[in-house]
Amino acid sequence: MEKIIRLDSKEINIQWLNHGAMNGSRPLLVFLHEALGSIIQWKTFPQDLCTSLNLPGLVIERSGHGKSSALTGERDIRYLHQYADETAEVLREVLSPEQKIVLAGHSDGGSIALILASNQLKNLQAVVTMAAHTFVEEETLTGIHPAIEAFKHGKLNGLYKIHGEKTEALFYAWANTWLSPGFKAWDIRSEIQDFKQPVLAIQGINDQYGTEEQVHSIVKGHSNRSGKMIPACGHHPHLEKSAEMVALISGWISEQNL
Repeated sequence: MEKIIRLDSKEINIQWLNHGAMNGSRPLLVFLHEALGSIIQWKTFPQDLCTSLNLPGLVIERSGHGKSSALTGERDIRYLHQYADETAEVLREVLSPEQKIVLAGHSDGGSIALILASNQLKNLQAVVTMAAHTFVEEETLTGIHPAIEAFKHGKLNGLYKIHGEKTEALFYAWANTWLSPGFKAWDIRSEIQDFKQPVLAIQGINDQYGTEEQVHSIVKGHSNRSGKMIPACGHHPHLEKSAEMVALISGWISEQNL
């Protein structure tokens, strides 16, 4: 069930999954998409994971994406922190104060999940990341250039069916921000060390946007954080290895006894 909610001057599209299973004593899975993502681009993964765990879910479509309001203004080095603030505002708007939360984020959404945990998001129980970034690697920047060429030559025109007239602004907001000289200083590695919730950090071995160092930066030195590199997998583990990811994440969440 999709629904538009209003936050001040913005409209944010959300999707409830297994809404009838909402129960403050059990966690809600909150799904945070990638840089060019949306609700529909998750495909069936959120529903499959919720069904596997018999838990409710909430998929959030950030501003600039899908059916949510368009971007306003230029992005800067703190755009992911700003999106974390927006996400926290959505959660305050739609959830009861006692609702437990598990964050599941992909790529930018994974980074946002880690920032939310660092910001002490209320009632957060655990974090799952897939292909999250914590700092800028040359591999990340190198991976963006082929995407720009593909976009210029119409190979990513499917994005227009999802984001409509927002597509070009969204694409270049992502590409130009990451390629800007100032963004090389973006680094949340120290920021994400202090929160206490368990983390499962997943990444494909063949991810064109990052190396295993991203996972190491999340889990190293923490007994309750686990890293998993997925063989024969690129930037989208939940799509490329969907059944395997549902089983892996379901098992891990069950082990946390949330």
